[in-house]
Amino acid sequence: MREHYDFAKMQGRKNPHIKQLKQPVTIRLDQPTVAYFKALAKEAGMPYQSLINLYLRDCAQKRKKLSMRWVS
Repeated sequence: MREHYDFAKMQGRKNPHIKQLKQPVTIRLDQPTVAYFKALAKEAGMPYQSLINLYLRDCAQKRKKLSMRWVS
């Protein structure tokens, strides 16, 4: 490996994947839900936030809708 690289002549270009970058958001989740995803993520060997993102993306792509019934 070279000890010195000359980047002076390097021309920059825009990231072609800029539109695919993730958007930071703040979301409040209850502790058991976070613990559940952390445990799943540990088994899968990945960060839990990435796992939550994959799950939500799957829901969005499949147009899943939550069916709730409130019991009084």
